[in-house]
Amino acid sequence: MKLETHFIDINCDLGEGIGNEAALMPYISSCNLACGAHAGDVETINRVVALAKKHKVGVGAHPSFPDRANFGRTIMPISFEELGISLRKQIDKVAISCKEQDVALHHIKTHGALYNLCAKDKRYAELVTDLIEELYPSIPVYAPFNSMISRVAEGRIKVIYEAFADRNYEPDGSLVSRLKNDAIITAKIDVVEHVLNMVLNHKIRTFSGEFISAKIDTICVHGDTPKAVEIVKLLNEELNRNAIKIQTVI
Repeated sequence: MKLETHFIDINCDLGEGIGNEAALMPYISSCNLACGAHAGDVETINRVVALAKKHKVGVGAHPSFPDRANFGRTIMPISFEELGISLRKQIDKVAISCKEQDVALHHIKTHGALYNLCAKDKRYAELVTDLIEELYPSIPVYAPFNSMISRVAEGRIKVIYEAFADRNYEPDGSLVSRLKNDAIITAKIDVVEHVLNMVLNHKIRTFSGEFISAKIDTICVHGDTPKAVEIVKLLNEELNRNAIKIQTVI
């Protein structure tokens, strides 16, 4: 019996100094490009945009708190005005590189601590939504299903619902903190099982064994996760075996 065909976008956070972009590109359909605040620089942005163009991978801006010391993964004591100015400059760097290389900016996805705050704190969700709506109204945002930013953005900008292949989840749908043990899923077979359940059953298995129903359009494998290249290669094989086509969300 022929399997029903499903579709999913596989994205990676790139340009963060790992140097594995060329190896990852053939196996993903979109990427989130560091904008120079938590990692990266203009030279890296230009190089990764060129790689993405070659492999027909959607390019997204991946802005964060301007905090290279902590890789954007801790909440930074910065005013909303300062943060807004920084986010504008960050997104513009990727947008300019895309324009220069005749590549369409595909999406915007906040990084690290800012991503987590936008998922639960209305003030940060509104800041990011307001900024995208004003400057890039046709560009969608990657965000968790039923998150604060997905609700704030509804009817204003397009939301592409995201889940994580290599992260464990709490029962409330939030990610297990990186400060805790087992926040990251590193066993390749566990990542595959996690992803297949998301795509085929529209459910996320939590660390405690419960299941959360969720709409999922794109699934992230962090570029700095151990064995990230091996993980995305195996994902491609297993998704194909289960009649799941990897493609960019239009």
